[in-house]
Amino acid sequence: MILRFRCQDGTFRIEVQPTDDISALYQKLLEVLPKNIEGTSILLSDKPANGATRVLHELSGQHVRDVGLNHGDMLFLTYKEAAANGAPSTAPTAPTANRIDGKPVKPDEDVSESYTYTTNAHTSAILNPWEKITPDPVDELLDKQDGKIYRPKDQKMCRHGSKGMCDYCMPLEPYDAKYMAEKKIKHLSFHSYLRKINTATNKPELKSSYMPPLSEPFFRVKSNCPSGHPAWPAGICTKCQPSAITLQQQEFRMVDHVEFSDPGLIDTLLDFWRRSGSQRMGYLYGRYVPYPEVPLGVKAVVEAIYEPPQRGETDGVALTLPWEGAAAVDDVAALCGLRKIGVIFTDLTDDGTGQGTVICKRHIDSYFLSSLEIALAARLQAEHPHPSKWSDSGNFGSNFITCVLSGNPDGNIDIAAYQASNTAVEMVRADIIEPSADPGLMLVRNEEDKSDNPSAARYVPEVFYRRINEYGASIQENAKPAFPVDYLLVTLTHGFPTESKPLFTTPNGGFPIENREVVGVVQDISTVGRHLGLSKGGQVAVDVVSDFHLLCFLHNFGILDKDEERLLAKVATDHDVNDGFALSQTGGWATLLTICQESGESNLSFGGRRTFSFLPSASRKRRYEDEEMGGTPQPHASQGERLGSNGEGSDSTAAANAIQEGGGGGGEVGSLVADGGDRKRRSLGGSGGSEEDAASTASNGDERVLTKKMRRISLK
Repeated sequence: MILRFRCQDGTFRIEVQPTDDISALYQKLLEVLPKNIEGTSILLSDKPANGATRVLHELSGQHVRDVGLNHGDMLFLTYKEAAANGAPSTAPTAPTANRIDGKPVKPDEDVSESYTYTTNAHTSAILNPWEKITPDPVDELLDKQDGKIYRPKDQKMCRHGSKGMCDYCMPLEPYDAKYMAEKKIKHLSFHSYLRKINTATNKPELKSSYMPPLSEPFFRVKSNCPSGHPAWPAGICTKCQPSAITLQQQEFRMVDHVEFSDPGLIDTLLDFWRRSGSQRMGYLYGRYVPYPEVPLGVKAVVEAIYEPPQRGETDGVALTLPWEGAAAVDDVAALCGLRKIGVIFTDLTDDGTGQGTVICKRHIDSYFLSSLEIALAARLQAEHPHPSKWSDSGNFGSNFITCVLSGNPDGNIDIAAYQASNTAVEMVRADIIEPSADPGLMLVRNEEDKSDNPSAARYVPEVFYRRINEYGASIQENAKPAFPVDYLLVTLTHGFPTESKPLFTTPNGGFPIENREVVGVVQDISTVGRHLGLSKGGQVAVDVVSDFHLLCFLHNFGILDKDEERLLAKVATDHDVNDGFALSQTGGWATLLTICQESGESNLSFGGRRTFSFLPSASRKRRYEDEEMGGTPQPHASQGERLGSNGEGSDSTAAANAIQEGGGGGGEVGSLVADGGDRKRRSLGGSGGSEEDAASTASNGDERVLTKKMRRISLK
């Protein structure tokens, strides 16, 4: 593409590619412009005067097409000349203006000629950034829905026919206050809130231009102020200083519900506390799906918990953020169709009664999330912004969630899910608040306090909050020096699906959890061989590789290439024996088996021929058995169905039984078998040679499942 530039030294043409960085355009302009100019003073405008002006070098890191430049555009440049010593020329010696107090404005302080616009620091340098973002799939799905709450005909109040409609049966808006109160829904969903404010901002019947209805809060000093004063901290005015902050409960929430696909996820995390007595923290990996229980709601479905390197204590954990290896885990999750959606940590203390109960620390008279935990949640949400085409900056809020495992008033272990409000995230980003020793109070920073960063210039606006006094009146108070943390919290609901359909279905307890060496749990190549069952003949169900922790270990081990890792993730999530056969024929998998054999955990070599093979999973066995007997084949659940998109409810009794379910004992060998979707224990006999006989019997049974129809399937 060709761009035309006009300035006081002539007109130039520059040829660039749409995907080139602005820094490449900046260097080409320096080659054609006079040598005695200051490069950092080049201003780019779309008009000769009163146009949208931007500093060219500040756009570095953006693509040419992302800043709104197209083929054939005429742009206008202004810049300063540099003196002989390289400093900007200061030819005018007389004061250019006077301040309000009468003092003259020096030429080097007069920025009104260069910066004739006001730009917020949070505003993207990209032109119309809401047009460049890629929204989440769940947002695109909810945007297409009307969101109306349909009601049946009222038999008492409606006086019209079956095709009529009146005030008693007409559909309600998704943000209807009366409906929310009847259903006891505390917060509006994000898309309901969006529909509510967008009706007042954009009215299609007026055929007006589109304006983003959302704007993120901004509590920092604006840069490039046109008022003619030095930049902060040398100067500040009412145009660039942030307004006073009035804290109030957030009306909406970005995520409405948190669903754990399998109770075993919680039980595995609690196992570390049971063994060591120390707290534990883990990152939640899953996806976002619609939540039909709330109008236009969003549900976070958790499929795996990854525990980063950390040092557990009895009253908390210590870890470094960002932690090493985070990108590798995110890559593995992306191969499985997942992403990082939140964090979970424990806060448990045994009450000493010996009955398995814990102390209730978090309740209405103390706190629900401490000030330190809110600061952490706000920081993590700031690192994971939510892209939105309805925001003027292209981002609005965050879908990142924070879950706590702690004791409830009955002494049992319960889950609580929260989010920090958008105001809390911006206050942490602007360095306005800090945690206090009292977990229920958040401190407002002092501008003169520079103990943590002496070189930082902090501007703290006035902060207020409203409360109900002892006389029942609503009063406004100054938040300094501290205010309750409840103003910064948003609560979420949580639960388990009534019918558990987890994405990862590895049997026999799964692969060892990472970073648990302190409790004697180690991940190495020998544990891979034992987990794959290589010492028992090498014929295992395809579900044996359906474990997120195993996938992360093999990714870090570096044996499989990218294509083989992608195929392994497909086998782990789809549980297809055909994909498993293709995986067993790859060179990387053969190398892995060879390494396991050298470690002493494999007996697969018989006359130089390997006998490792995958067998169908339990769900697919039942499918082929039904087809062989002439029954109606059960459709294989899609990936979205396995994530629980069709099942809502929370069966706490079934979840508790699943968490407390123990393994078999004595000299019997237990194995998991499927019966109608429920896992039951089957005894395979005693010790000695009976174990081999039982394994042989199970293997023969699995071979019989391979019906004629399955043999006709071409292996890709």
